[in-house]
Amino acid sequence: MGGDRAPGEIVAGAIQAVDILGVEVLLFGREDAITPLFPNGAAPAGVEVIGCSEVIEMSDDPARSIRSKKDASVVRCAEAVRDGAADAMVGAGNTGATMGSALLRMGRIKGVARPAVAVPIPVPFSHPHLLVDAGATVDASPEWLLQFALMGRAFSRLRFGVENPMVGLLSNGEEPGKGDELRKKTFELLDGQPWFKGNAEGRDFMTGHPEVLVTDGFTGNVALKAMEAALKAAAGLVFTVLGSTDETKKAAEVVTGPLLQAVTDYLDPDTFGGAALLGVDGVCIISHGSSSARAIVNACSLAIDCVNGNLVTLMKETIQNAG
Repeated sequence: MGGDRAPGEIVAGAIQAVDILGVEVLLFGREDAITPLFPNGAAPAGVEVIGCSEVIEMSDDPARSIRSKKDASVVRCAEAVRDGAADAMVGAGNTGATMGSALLRMGRIKGVARPAVAVPIPVPFSHPHLLVDAGATVDASPEWLLQFALMGRAFSRLRFGVENPMVGLLSNGEEPGKGDELRKKTFELLDGQPWFKGNAEGRDFMTGHPEVLVTDGFTGNVALKAMEAALKAAAGLVFTVLGSTDETKKAAEVVTGPLLQAVTDYLDPDTFGGAALLGVDGVCIISHGSSSARAIVNACSLAIDCVNGNLVTLMKETIQNAG
């Protein structure tokens, strides 16, 4: 029920995921809103609706709503993973409610202080790199950022096959003494690790080096939204210029248009589908609030990879070995 384009795009994506990925999907939400969206008014094979009487809206306080709305769709979804009725959850609604439901219902992996959102950042002509944390833990400590680095490296190996991911600490300068107290103390904890490259700056986004950018959830979320806005503005400018005259329109149709469209598709957040919530005892994928059906399919694909790659076991081993 969550997301700017819910439930229509969510339901459409679920149906496509069944056909494309060969999975079974449980849709948690209000039956009277979901069922009319099915072809012929009935759930197709591979799709089951789990009726829920409550919804946590985008404007609701996440923590309070999780406690008071026990029959909310996102809460029931997290419980299904906890109870083994589902292998993973995907949510495009209230991000705080999705994270909170996963944390409170699935539980936190032993030894993990706080969860972190690992967002893939597109890198032209290469595999994506990761931003950790992108919004789960706003107020962080140096010790927590160390854990984010460890979990981010493990996830980079699992998701993108990077053999030895390097970590950069997002700061306002690359010199060791740069940053606020959080950055300076975290640098001291990370310094000396063979996989720590040092401070990274905003200009290191989309370069692929280092493969994992670590920061607190507040800074990470601001950086992520700023980058998304910049990419949209740049794409809009290019396509506006290409459509400005008859000559540019013709050139775009014949030569540049298909090439630019392929690049635009790669940079589109829908291509990656969502971000994994690291540190919880279950697979939780957080999709963009404006997710389309295509994004939901790709989020389900990410969930499958996390389940088949034993993400939770990997995170447990990572934290245990670090201890």
